[in-house]
Amino acid sequence: MSVSPRSVPVSTVVETDVLIVGSGPAGASAALALSTYGVPNIVVTRYARLADTPRAHITNQRTMEVLRDLGVEQDVVALATPQPLMGDTTFCTSLAGEELGRVRSWGNDPLVQAAHELASPTRMCDMPQHIMEPVLVDAAVARGTKLRYQTEYLSHTQDAEGVTATVRDRLRGDTYEIRAKYLIGADGGRSRVAEDAGLPMGGQMGVAGSINIVFDADLTKYTAHRPSTLYWVLAPGATVGGIGAGLVRCVRPWNEWLIVWGYDVTAGAPDLTTEYAESIVRKLVGDDDIPITVKSSSAWTVNEMYAETYANGRVFCAGDAVHRHPPSNGLGSNTSVQDSYNLAWKLKYVLDGHAAPALLDSYTAERAPIGRQIVTRANQSIRETAPVFEALDGLAPQTPEQLWANIAARKDASEAAEKQRTRLREAIAFKVYEFNAHGVDLNQRYVSDAIVSDGTPDPGFDRDPELFHQPSSRPGAKLPHAWITSGSRTLSTLDTVGGGRFTLLTGIGGDDWVRAAKAQDIEVATVVIGPGQDHEDPYGDWARLRETSDGGALLVRPDGFVCFRHASAAANADEAHALLSDALRRVLGHHVTA
Repeated sequence: MSVSPRSVPVSTVVETDVLIVGSGPAGASAALALSTYGVPNIVVTRYARLADTPRAHITNQRTMEVLRDLGVEQDVVALATPQPLMGDTTFCTSLAGEELGRVRSWGNDPLVQAAHELASPTRMCDMPQHIMEPVLVDAAVARGTKLRYQTEYLSHTQDAEGVTATVRDRLRGDTYEIRAKYLIGADGGRSRVAEDAGLPMGGQMGVAGSINIVFDADLTKYTAHRPSTLYWVLAPGATVGGIGAGLVRCVRPWNEWLIVWGYDVTAGAPDLTTEYAESIVRKLVGDDDIPITVKSSSAWTVNEMYAETYANGRVFCAGDAVHRHPPSNGLGSNTSVQDSYNLAWKLKYVLDGHAAPALLDSYTAERAPIGRQIVTRANQSIRETAPVFEALDGLAPQTPEQLWANIAARKDASEAAEKQRTRLREAIAFKVYEFNAHGVDLNQRYVSDAIVSDGTPDPGFDRDPELFHQPSSRPGAKLPHAWITSGSRTLSTLDTVGGGRFTLLTGIGGDDWVRAAKAQDIEVATVVIGPGQDHEDPYGDWARLRETSDGGALLVRPDGFVCFRHASAAANADEAHALLSDALRRVLGHHVTA
């Protein structure tokens, strides 16, 4: 017996609170954070699947802290290559050829490793993008995100109440509209959302040409004894375009790989045949007998571009849409995740009516300087590879035979060769700015209306702020990590904050702050650290890092950044309430009367 289908009205407009265009690291983490906070959201991607190539991979401590707060840290750890195997960055003539030197990288230098352990409860890892995206997206969808594959963003218009985006279903071929209160453009380095929003850009695109070649090969005999994420190859042609030298990147130890090789961008990309890709692989591996399987190859350009503002009205952009740069330093996906984490809680508070729309202005104020910094740093790291070649007289046009002769000359027992060896060691060691830039990862300092200054002068940094992390409780800095205890549990101070709400940290003598926090119109969690309190400081680390007295107070935003600091106990309950209320009104963008 057949049943006639009922006539169901079809709406041409789909509604949500936040529409996210793009499912890469920025879009996926925005969806995950918003769904974790209970904000309805839709993700659209023009593609039929998530990333199918490794692309981004370095995952630094700050990003792992974000993922820890969003509840997926252990999912990432279970699938990632752990920090010890990220190892010593190796410079060589090929994997099978001569080794020229190494840099202890990604926190694996003993001194840097100690700094990593002191800085965070998390560990950096190598998590290729095609493995990371499913973790983020699966968790987002499980928490409420509605994901639409093969749905292409076409355009948007906005008004005082929201944004109407027109999208095309690439499977059916029809178009429809999605009405959202806010739109996030996370659609990559050729972002149509950023273009349609008219975001002003600085810098330039296409400064050099590069090729990615993904291949399978068992390279254990050349790599397992010197584990590394990156092997840099100084071979003839390696200084043409690209990212400073030929690169063999380990995707999965020790049989999945990705090569980066340059080309002259003015001449256009070469024909990426399988034969061409195999020839490049053979050149950089240096062994013609090992079986290899080329899986894919693609051309891309090195960019040096950043958005000067990240928003226009109700449209916000994140990730590569607003900072476009080479993979040097491993900053791309990390910054993208952190963009979204910064934005998501602000959207949550505005949508809930707890914050004024003015809070959203702090997104550009806080993240645009970070974006510009990492674009500059990544491109500078490319330029800092040149001295390695210079030490071998390998930058001037010459035959391969001449380059090999220059490399061999460093072994001579002569004064010139000794100077050459010194130059080479120094040039390789200087690459620490790319492979161990701990300060670039963790030293963000926000200045915006969502940060309330405590009136103290900025002390700056005691050491190189790109290489060394310097914790601070100063408003605008990330809350310092210290191990504390709660009963039988040991946890990080970072574990006491986040969760989509503000947190006030104080100690013995801070009772007025606690009462003031509980009297606010929004949820402010309280953490009291001290002997006999719910949380204790057995090592004394927190007392050394907090930069306040026992009865002082730190107010921490949902993203883990300190937004208010009072160095001492409040004079009384009324003062504590007035100071904390004023700080929250300022941070949340509400008008504060005199």
